[in-house]
Amino acid sequence: MQLHLETNELNLLANLLMERGAAQSSATTDDLLEMVLARNLNFDTDEFEWLADILAAEERRLKEEISRQPSGPQKAGMEETLALLERLLEKVDEACVMF
Repeated sequence: MQLHLETNELNLLANLLMERGAAQSSATTDDLLEMVLARNLNFDTDEFEWLADILAAEERRLKEEISRQPSGPQKAGMEETLALLERLLEKVDEACVMF
């Protein structure tokens, strides 16, 4: 199944995969990053589930970080990223259900 993402969603996904790859390199991370950078979003079931797990973990991490931040421009930027992440996670979750 192919996933349709906006440019900002693709950029966020690529950045998350790059960060994850730098922290713990794996063939799966590298393969998915290559697919995202090539705009080839024909993921299989396992890849969709793996992406959903990564996005859900990042959502939890970002929510915790936002809750510790005082109000200000940095917090507002994090909240915008969180909204984008939640939209992306929703699309990936919908694709997982459709499989």
